[in-house]
Amino acid sequence: MITPTNNINSDLYLCHFYLFIVHFSVQLNSLHSMAEALVSTVLERLALVIQQQIQQEVRLVVGAEKDVQKLTNTLRNIRAVLVDAEKRQVKEEAVKIWLEDLKGLAYDIDNVLDEWSSSILKLQIQGVELDETITHKKVCSSITFPCFPTHGIQLRHDIALKIGEINKRLDVIAQEKDKYNFNLISGIEEPERQKSTSFIDVSEVQGRGQDKDIIIRKLLCHSSKETRDLQIISIVGLGGIGKTTLAQLAYNDVQVRSHFDKRIWVCVSDPFETMRISRAILEALDRKASSHLHELEIVQQEIQNSIAGKKFLLVLDDMWSENYQIWEQLVNCLKDGSSKSRILVTTRKMGVARMIGSAYTHPLEELSKKQSWSLFSKIAFFGRTREDVEELEEIGKKIAEKCKGLPLAAKTLGSLLRLKEKKEDWISVLNSEVWQLEVFETDLSPALLLSYYDLSPAMKCCFSYCAVFQKDHVIKRDHLIKLWMAQCYLSSRNKEMETVGREYFESLAMRSLFQDFVKDDHGNIIECKMHDIVHDLAQFLTKNECLVMEVDNRKDLRLESFDKTGRHSSIKFSDNIPFPSSIFRIENLQTILVMSQSKMRTHKALPNLFHRLRYLRTLELTAYSIEELPREIAQLIHLRYLNLSDNSWLKELPEALCELCNLQTLTLSRCWRLEYLPEGMEKMINLRHLELDSTLIWVLPKGIGKLSGLRTLAKITVVGDDDDGNLLKLGGLQNLNNLCGHLAISGLGDVRDAMAGENAELKKKKHLHSLDLNFYTDKEDAEGMKSIAEALQPHQDLKSLGIYHYNNIKFPSWLATSLTQLTTLKLEGSTKCTHLPALGKLPLLVRLDIWGMAALKYVGLEFLGTSPSTSTSSTTTTIAFPKLKKLTFAFMEAWKKWEVKEEYHVAIMPCLCSLTLEKCPKLKVLPDCLLRMTQLQTLCIYDCPALKKPRQ
Repeated sequence: MITPTNNINSDLYLCHFYLFIVHFSVQLNSLHSMAEALVSTVLERLALVIQQQIQQEVRLVVGAEKDVQKLTNTLRNIRAVLVDAEKRQVKEEAVKIWLEDLKGLAYDIDNVLDEWSSSILKLQIQGVELDETITHKKVCSSITFPCFPTHGIQLRHDIALKIGEINKRLDVIAQEKDKYNFNLISGIEEPERQKSTSFIDVSEVQGRGQDKDIIIRKLLCHSSKETRDLQIISIVGLGGIGKTTLAQLAYNDVQVRSHFDKRIWVCVSDPFETMRISRAILEALDRKASSHLHELEIVQQEIQNSIAGKKFLLVLDDMWSENYQIWEQLVNCLKDGSSKSRILVTTRKMGVARMIGSAYTHPLEELSKKQSWSLFSKIAFFGRTREDVEELEEIGKKIAEKCKGLPLAAKTLGSLLRLKEKKEDWISVLNSEVWQLEVFETDLSPALLLSYYDLSPAMKCCFSYCAVFQKDHVIKRDHLIKLWMAQCYLSSRNKEMETVGREYFESLAMRSLFQDFVKDDHGNIIECKMHDIVHDLAQFLTKNECLVMEVDNRKDLRLESFDKTGRHSSIKFSDNIPFPSSIFRIENLQTILVMSQSKMRTHKALPNLFHRLRYLRTLELTAYSIEELPREIAQLIHLRYLNLSDNSWLKELPEALCELCNLQTLTLSRCWRLEYLPEGMEKMINLRHLELDSTLIWVLPKGIGKLSGLRTLAKITVVGDDDDGNLLKLGGLQNLNNLCGHLAISGLGDVRDAMAGENAELKKKKHLHSLDLNFYTDKEDAEGMKSIAEALQPHQDLKSLGIYHYNNIKFPSWLATSLTQLTTLKLEGSTKCTHLPALGKLPLLVRLDIWGMAALKYVGLEFLGTSPSTSTSSTTTTIAFPKLKKLTFAFMEAWKKWEVKEEYHVAIMPCLCSLTLEKCPKLKVLPDCLLRMTQLQTLCIYDCPALKKPRQ
C-alpha cells in the first residue's frame, strides 16, 4: 500500500489523496443506457475534480474552473432526458444519431480524465520511489522535486484546453437536444441483489417432439428412390422460433450419433465465408490438419480425403446467403462421402432452402397458445405461492400471447417477470409501448427489448459489450468479467469488482440472455453462448461501435468502411498476412481482441499499433507469433487488460511494460519460452490478475510482493535467504492477502529462516481455496524445514492442500487439527516421513493421495486419529475419515503393514468407494475390516507382488 510519508512534499500528498478518490470513482458507473453510462461516469469524475480543486492549492489555469462547472451543468441537463431518448432511438433515426454523437463525446471526456488520473498516479509512484531512495541513502528530507511542478503545470494547461474544446462540442449537442422535446423520465435504480443467485435452465423443449421425430427420420432414412446426390434437409422459420434448438436435438440424438461416422457443427451466420466454413469443417474432422493450411483449395482437398466413403452429418446453422456460386464452391468438396451422408441447414429464409436444393424443407411453426403459455408460466411462476399465481395468471396469459409463439420471446419474458413481485410491474410490461414498435420486421423481438430496458444501467453496458464477440462464440465467464472490468463497467462501494461481475453474469443468464451453459463441479456456469437473435440485439445497440470480422489475404471492405468512431473490435486472422494498416485510422478504439490461426508478420505493426491506438483499454493478441514486445507499449496509458497468451516465441518483456500503471490483467499463459518478468513490476499497482501457467518463469521479481491488489497468481517460487535481493522471497508474500483460488509455492526447501514463514502470513490469505507447498531442494541439509512448515499454517477454510517433498519425520501439527473444511489432500515425496499424521480427524476430507513415502513402514491407529485410551473409554463409536470416498497409496517401497483393530470401537471410512494401491512391493495384506465395513466399489492394485488378493 503506497502512503504519503514525511519525505514527500504536501503537493504530492494531495496528489495521493486525489488519486485515491479518482481511481475509486472510475469504477462507479451510476448508469442507465449506454449513453447515460458514459455521461454519468464523466459527471462523477468531474464532481471529484471540482472537489479536489477546492481541497488542493494546485488548480487548473485561471478560468478553467468555470469551464468545468459549465460542462457539469450541461451534462446533467442532458442526462435527465436520456431514458426517453434511448427508447425513441429504436424508431427515430435522428435520435439514434444524436445519441451516438453524445456517446462519442462522453468517450472523449472520459479519456481526458483518465489521462489526468494516470499522470497523477505516475507522480505518486515516482514520489514513493524517490522517497525510498532518500530513506535508503539517509538524505535530508528537504530535497526538492523540480520535475513535478513543471510537468504538473503543463498537464493542467493541456487539460484546461481540452475541457474548453469539449464544452464547445457539447453546446452543439445540447442545442440539438431541445429540438426533440424529450420527456424527463427518471432512470432505473440499481436493483437490490436477489437473495438467491439461482436461475432456471430450461432444458425441456416445449412442443417440438413431433418436429424432432420428423427431422431424425429424414436424417436416418435411406430409400431406394434416393440418388447418390448429397441429401440436404432445411429447417426454416422466424428468428427465435427454435430452429437451432431443434437441430441440436436431432444432432445429439442417440440414434443419430451412432448412425453417422462423423458429425460436424458449423455456425454460418452472415456473411457466408467459404474459407472460414471450410476450415471449421476440417477442424472438426481433423484439428491438427487445419492449423497450418491457408489456401482454400488445399483445405477442401483435405476435407474430401477425410470424408471419402464415410457417413457424415454436417449442420450449417443460421445460413443467410442465397448466392449459389459460393454455395457450390463449398458443397462440391462434400460429395465424396457416403450416399447416406446428410447436410442439415437452419435458416430464416425460404429462398436459402430453395437455392441449396433441399430434398426436404421443414417449416417450423410457432408454438401454440397452450405451449407458449406452458413455457412462459414455468419460468415466470417458478417459486411463487398459489395465491401469487392466481393473482397474476390472467395478466400472464395476455403477456404470453404477445410472444406470438416464439420460444425465445416466451423464455425471455418469463425470465424477466420472474423477477417482478408487484402486479403493477406485470401490467406495465403488458401495456408497454414497445409492443407497438415494428421490430418483428427487423428480427428484433419486443420481448428482448423489454428485457434489456429492465436491466440496471451497468448491466446494460455489460450486455451490449458482448456484441464484440462473433456469433456462436463460446464465452468464458471469468474472461468476460475481466473485459468488463477493463471498461470500468463494474462498481460497488463494498464489493470486489470480480464479485459484481459474477453477479451481473448470473443475472444475465437468469434472464435468458445467455444460453448453452457449461457448469463446473459445483454447478456454477463457467461457459455460455448468446442466441443469435440476442446477439443481433447487442449489435443493434452498439451499431458503429463494435466490429466483428475475419481477415484473410483479400482486402476486407468492412474494415475499410468501419466508422472512425468505432470503440470495440474483434478480429480473427486466418492467413499469413501483415496486420491491416487500415485499423490504425480508427484511433478511438478501446478494445482489440485479435486471434490468429497462423504466423503473422507483426514486427513492424506493433509499434505503430501502440503509437496510433492510444486509447486502448483492452488488448488481446493471442497466438500471434510475437517474438518481442516493443517498448512503445508504455504509450498505452489507459490499458487495463493485456492478453499475450499462446505466443510461443515470446522470450522476454520490456521494462517499459511496467509503466502501465492502470493494468488490471496480464495474461502470459503458454508463452513457452518466456523466462522472466520485468524488474519494475511494483509500479503496476493496479494489477489484479497475473496468469503465468505453462511458461518458463520460475522466479519472480521482488516487487511482486508490493502488489497488494493481486487476486490471481497461481504459482510462486521463492528464493532462499542468501539469494539475489531483487527476487521474491517467502516473507515477500506478506502483503498478498487478496490472492484467490489456487496458489502453488515452490522453493520452500531452500528457506532456513522460520520468521520468513511467519511473515508470509498464509493464515491471512482467506480467499485461497487451494494451496500447494513444495519443499523440494537439491541441498542435502534440510535443517529448519519443520519450523518453516509449522509457520506456513494456512487459513482454516482451505478446501484443497498438497504438500510435496517435505523431508522431515513428522508433518506439521496443524495438518490434522486445523483444516476442518479440507476436502482434498495430497502428500507426495516425503521420503523421510516415518509416521502419518492423524488424518482421520479431518471431518470433510473426500479424497486422499499419499505417494512416495519411502521410509514409511507401518500404518496403524495413529492414521485414523484415534487411540485405545479414547476409543475404549466410551460406548460411542468414533468415525475415522467420515467423508472419505477415494484413497490412494503409491510408491511406498518400505511399507509392510497396514493394521486396523476393530475392538477399538472405530468406524472406518464408511463412505469409501475407491481404493488404489500402486507399487507397494512389501505390503502383504489389507485390513479385513476395511473391506467389510466400507462401501468399496473399486479396488485397483498395481505392482504389489506380495499383497494377497482379498477374499471375494
